[in-house]
Amino acid sequence: MLKQDLHIHTTYSTADSLIASEQTVALVTAVKHAEVVGISDHFESLTDGQFEIYEKEVRRAGLKVGVEVDGHAWVPEAEGYPVDYYIVHCRDITADYRGLEKLLGTGKPVIVAHPNALSTELNRVPAECLVEINNRYVYRTDWRRFYAPFTNRFKFILGSDAHQPNWLGQAVARYVALQLGVNNHLVF
Repeated sequence: MLKQDLHIHTTYSTADSLIASEQTVALVTAVKHAEVVGISDHFESLTDGQFEIYEKEVRRAGLKVGVEVDGHAWVPEAEGYPVDYYIVHCRDITADYRGLEKLLGTGKPVIVAHPNALSTELNRVPAECLVEINNRYVYRTDWRRFYAPFTNRFKFILGSDAHQPNWLGQAVARYVALQLGVNNHLVF
């Protein structure tokens, strides 16, 4: 069993075509693949009253409540929601780096989501952020060249970025972390 997995999507991410209809909060809870599980559905799917329903179901299941924030445009709204942590898309634009700083101001953990897939310049990311290595995107770039210069600057968090039940796991992310000599930082 994994220690934690905080990057998991469910059917609450309604605009994401990769979400399997079976990927429900109940199924993720039943699988018990990690000691600490957090659901981090796409924030833009949770506005207009959906967040309250989402939060209630996730907390009732005994899971951590997160949201995946798609860049700076969503930060002003997201920072006011009662989440346990943020997973954030940070593209290489100044406004997204400022968005990270703004979310850090909430005092909640801020995880930079799959930075290698979004061309995030890690030298521009505040050192207080956690940097994610996840199964879904790590192999799409030269991960060694991308992450190695920053292994002493950041705490790293491993995630599955699961959109479907068979994606629950972190085998590739754990392999990359071992090769880089970094540990999975336990947030909770």
